[in-house]
Amino acid sequence: MKNGRVFQYLVASAVSLAPATLGMCSLWTTPVMPKLRNNETSIRITDNQISWMLSLSPIGFMLGSLMTRFICDQLGRRATLLLSAVPIATGTIIAASAKVAWLLYVMKLLWGFGTGMISSVVSIYIAEVSDKDIRGRLTVGTRFMFNFGGLLMMCVGSFATYSAINYSLLAMPVLYFSASLWIPESPYYYIMKGKTEEAKRELLRLRGGEESFDAELERITAHVKKDMTHSTSTIELFRGRQYRKAVIIVVGLKMAQIMTGSQTVLQYLGVIMEESKTDIRLPVMIIIFGAVKFVVGVISSILADRVGRRPLLIYSFMTCSIALSIVGTYFFFLNVIKLNHDSLKTYGFLTFLGILVSSISSTLGFNSIIGVIQGEVFPMNVKAVAMTTLNIYGGILGFSVTKLFQKVKDVAGLCGVFWMYASIALAGSLFCYFVIPETRGKSLREIQVLLQGEDYEVEEMREMNVKDCVDEGVLKEVKVNESKI
Repeated sequence: MKNGRVFQYLVASAVSLAPATLGMCSLWTTPVMPKLRNNETSIRITDNQISWMLSLSPIGFMLGSLMTRFICDQLGRRATLLLSAVPIATGTIIAASAKVAWLLYVMKLLWGFGTGMISSVVSIYIAEVSDKDIRGRLTVGTRFMFNFGGLLMMCVGSFATYSAINYSLLAMPVLYFSASLWIPESPYYYIMKGKTEEAKRELLRLRGGEESFDAELERITAHVKKDMTHSTSTIELFRGRQYRKAVIIVVGLKMAQIMTGSQTVLQYLGVIMEESKTDIRLPVMIIIFGAVKFVVGVISSILADRVGRRPLLIYSFMTCSIALSIVGTYFFFLNVIKLNHDSLKTYGFLTFLGILVSSISSTLGFNSIIGVIQGEVFPMNVKAVAMTTLNIYGGILGFSVTKLFQKVKDVAGLCGVFWMYASIALAGSLFCYFVIPETRGKSLREIQVLLQGEDYEVEEMREMNVKDCVDEGVLKEVKVNESKI
């Protein structure tokens, strides 16, 4: 393996400690919620307060994404990642010391804020520092670490006390802050700021002094300069015809990803399993769920650059739809038809199996691949704006789907909840089939040509011609001056 590749893997490993922290935070409620409901903590909290606590995380996510919009392009990708450790650590300290329910609101808000920062910057950073041949693998690897963090939380949280869970989580933001101190800044960021020497230094570290180093630096410089000649406002993102396909792709994917309810189901997993009346013990289910999700995360990091983005998206949404439909059907017979529990007892495992299969398919497919596509489809000049806007959009969807869970459950029962999720997953599969292009193995420039078509190449040729004309004019002037001499 080339030295540059080894260093890129090390950098991605350090950065991926941040998603691992997010994995622990996001699944904190899975083992903790039964403890809160069964009065195993000093905090007294109602179901309505739990619903609001979970719903505040997307609000914090939006605020963190909005903050990232300003600091990512001003201070750099690395500084943004380092700063994200502050709200995560502060929220964890509050969780460990909280005695009243409203403090958990603050904790979830802060965790959401840090999640918004990390989610916005990690996909940008990995896409900019990695070779195109391993970009998908490294990006999906961060998702694998997210699943690893979830596994840690499920294993520790199933048996540890509430205090022990929170204090063990506090080590994570400290760990990824320390690891990220030595990672390089993105060469794209330095070139965007006109710091060519710094960009050379960081690119040399990332590529290990390969022969093609100069050519790649020129390519990156030309790519950044071209992209930065256009406006970077949010309005331009939606008005610009050249960004239209990218916006449609990410907006559709994000809606399908969040509205399938994969994260909400994980948060309410303990409650769902209790209502399914299965005989499997909850701690055992939680650990099995976390272990399988982790193993599948390893496989997903391999598939991203071998199978391709588009097939994984299509089939993962389809599988998720089938699995969630089965879960909804079980609850239909249990709660609506009201079949005798003894007659359904044999099939009680279907609830857990269906949720597990949907989680496996989402981990192998859309939950892993969407992060890759988000970092690929936007050009440099709108990338930070696009990521921030997309995360705000995702936060609104996350808030809605979390609040909808309890509302739909009260009106239509759990069968209505899961059938709704299954329908959205089916729509997501169709969307991917008809709209999503394949980006595997393509450079960031090639992806822009794929999305913008002839417009991108014509614009690129026009700018090259302008540059050639300028250079030719300078050359003629030099020759005139030489003749005079």
